[in-house]
Amino acid sequence: MRIRSGITRRGVLAAAGAAPLTTRGAMAAAAPVSLPDRASFAPMPGPYLDSGTMHPIAIGARDAVRGYLDQRASTDGHYPTDTVEGRVKANFARLINATPEEIAFVQSTTAGEQLVIDALDLPRAGGRIVTDTLHFFGSFYLYEELAKRGMDVAWVRPRDNRISIEDMEKAITPGTRLVALSLVSTYNGFEHDLKRVCEIAHARGALVYADIIHAAGTVPIDVRATNVDFAATASYKWLMGDFGLGFLYVRADLHDRLKRSRYGYYQLAGFSPHVYPFDPPGDTIADVTPRPDMEGLFAGGTHSHTVVAQLDWSLDYILKLGVDRIAAHRQPLMARLRKGLAERGYTIVTPPESRAPLLTCVLEGAHTKLSAPLAAAKVQITLSRNRFRICPSVFNDLDDIERLLAALPRT
Repeated sequence: MRIRSGITRRGVLAAAGAAPLTTRGAMAAAAPVSLPDRASFAPMPGPYLDSGTMHPIAIGARDAVRGYLDQRASTDGHYPTDTVEGRVKANFARLINATPEEIAFVQSTTAGEQLVIDALDLPRAGGRIVTDTLHFFGSFYLYEELAKRGMDVAWVRPRDNRISIEDMEKAITPGTRLVALSLVSTYNGFEHDLKRVCEIAHARGALVYADIIHAAGTVPIDVRATNVDFAATASYKWLMGDFGLGFLYVRADLHDRLKRSRYGYYQLAGFSPHVYPFDPPGDTIADVTPRPDMEGLFAGGTHSHTVVAQLDWSLDYILKLGVDRIAAHRQPLMARLRKGLAERGYTIVTPPESRAPLLTCVLEGAHTKLSAPLAAAKVQITLSRNRFRICPSVFNDLDDIERLLAALPRT
């Protein structure tokens, strides 16, 4: 059993003389001198331009996971999970300018979004939700179901591949409870003016949730400057983590306004049972003290320790590189992509001002038409039925872009 305050199981092991396993030093990320950084990643069979779907695991992160698994396999020593988790949460908080107390671990972005809905007591509490069709398509089901259950759900549709701030302002009427959006659209890379959306929403009594899975680690995020209320992300994309663990940010001053929708051991700061032999007597089955931070509201139970070990390396790597530096590296790649695709006759639906490492083209029958030539060239991108998306990362260079362009038939 894991106890979040006082004596922990890990503390007992350490006190008994178990040697701690060091996770810093040799495993700490070192910022490369220059980009692209191929050395930090394993060799790939060809240009990998699909990091927006699933980012390759860095060698250092892989080794960090091996260190954790070696200890689990041998049971020799003690893996300092609490320390590593604290460091990971602090690094993610630093990435978005939050505090660790405002961060909770969640399974995924979708899990975080659902927790927000539950904490606002929707749909029971009623009211209006404003979202848009450039939001994550996986959330369409959520909001369509909430509409069936009585919520007034307003869908803002794009014009010229963008969501107009004027259209958002019209949609956010008095009585709106929540505005839900993707800061950077998974479909085409459109980026909302999050600060302006929050200003409009807050003036009308609404709160704002942002899916930041295509923003965290790719564009600067400042939750203080934007005043966003909620934000969630998984880690397997641009945070260079893996499936099964992400983060939920909730603004600290909202803590006492939110409904507690779950009750679990991981939410506790104190736990004193009165039912086992030698327990102190008490009038209850157990005395419990919930944690005062966001884990106290949203923790759902155990989560992936392997991904925590991985993120301990990768978040350190991203912070040392700096998001501005990462963005500067990809700018010439994105410019060449845009020019080359236009020359080949492809219809680009990513706005030219987009800052994200994501460029989308619509093409009827894209998967059927492009699968074979891309496979022959050993180039990997996101291929959908009627569109394709290209997402370069820190290890890509202009040669990768040229190999992609050479593999694409002219339309």
